Amino acid sequence: MLRIAMLSFAHVHANGYARRVVDHSEAQIQCIWDDDPERGKMASERWNAPLCADLEKVVSSQDVDAVVINAETSKHPMIMKAALKCKKHIFTEKTLTIRTKEADEIVKLVNESGIKFMICLPSRTRPETLFMKEVLDKGWIGKVTLMRARVAHSAALDVWFTKEKHNDWFVDEKLAGGGALFDLGCHTVDVMRWFMGEPKSIVAKIQNFAKTYDIDDNSAIIIEFKNGALGILDTAFVHRAGPNPIEIYGTDGYIGRDPHGGLLLVSTQLQPEGIQGYIKPDSRRLPEALPHPMDQWISAILHDTPMTITVEDGRNLTQLLEGAYRAAKEKREVEF
Repeated sequence: MLRIAMLSFAHVHANGYARRVVDHSEAQIQCIWDDDPERGKMASERWNAPLCADLEKVVSSQDVDAVVINAETSKHPMIMKAALKCKKHIFTEKTLTIRTKEADEIVKLVNESGIKFMICLPSRTRPETLFMKEVLDKGWIGKVTLMRARVAHSAALDVWFTKEKHNDWFVDEKLAGGGALFDLGCHTVDVMRWFMGEPKSIVAKIQNFAKTYDIDDNSAIIIEFKNGALGILDTAFVHRAGPNPIEIYGTDGYIGRDPHGGLLLVSTQLQPEGIQGYIKPDSRRLPEALPHPMDQWISAILHDTPMTITVEDGRNLTQLLEGAYRAAKEKREVEF
């Protein structure tokens, strides 16, 4: 049985991860740490696990094998270093760190430690995402020229983050790293980086449109990749209605989300097979979903099975996000 310490319940997904641990046949919550006493007490009572106020005591305990980090993003480096020092396996909510320099340090420490590390980027496990990656890897749409993606919801319009909900740190730039782009945009930023490869440069427009919070709630960024392709990403907390598409264009075709559900694919390479025009892949023909990142992590620790998301993936995500904010702040193109 894998004995897990839950380190903070600051993140909105923390209880979801706790539920995954509790429901897993080979894992259990050993204890809880939180630097917010009230938040920690609520978590302790909800999950029937002892609360410890001393982080060093928790991570050094021989009764703890691994940790799940759901703290404010700015606190990730400190907590990760404490856990790594004691050779504890780490599962962390995204984003890895706020700055690339910190991320590079964590990558080095993780690789030197030999522990199992997982950052939760669940978009990488979904059938539609896996199929798009397969299409790109097989070259079915030729050389990719452009990818466009949007992810948005109504957080600023409907005031999702409040002190009473203990989630107001999401709209504190010092704690969260940024606003909509940093918190929500990380999903599409990560997928684009995975699909498109190494970035060359970036430009960005990042706004505070609604003025609900003192963070960005509306943005558009353009990335030039080393393979010559362009990426366009827009992220918002001021999205009342409409789709959140992914569109990928290549010299031989197109793959993307159908606004009405599923995927659409067209490729000149399919024409010799008698297939022309857009096709909508049947959901039964898509790849099977991969295990949730937490399930991958627990299995890797206990059974040495492979994981599909790496600490380097987390570092690459931080690099692009930091570059976007710098480009917007300095009003210039930032090169990587």
